Amino acid sequence: QVQLVESGGGLVQPGGSLRLSCAGSGIMVSRAVMDWYRQAPGKQREWVATITPGGRTNYRDSVKGRFTISGDNAKNTVYLQMNSLKPEDTAIYHCNARSAPDLWGQGTQVTVSS
Repeated sequence: QVQLVESGGGLVQPGGSLRLSCAGSGIMVSRAVMDWYRQAPGKQREWVATITPGGRTNYRDSVKGRFTISGDNAKNTVYLQMNSLKPEDTAIYHCNARSAPDLWGQGTQVTVSS
């Protein structure tokens, strides 16, 4: 079964950190352009970060310098390290492979609140 499974979310205070994971099953995430997206309540899904098979990365402006996307080929997993979290980062985070744009996991909830 081809799937992406996100994990690592939780409740964190402003200024805290979380590391999200996106594990691929039946799909080689290391060979795909991988994106992280997020969707806050009442808002449209928005792109957060991208990593290419060659390791090139890109970020939306609001997370630059705070978030880092990376991959572990041996674990077939993509990560999103999130530091200096802000309340506006609160959302459900999803990963997606551009080679399988209709493949979405259940997401992982990130809540930043004091």
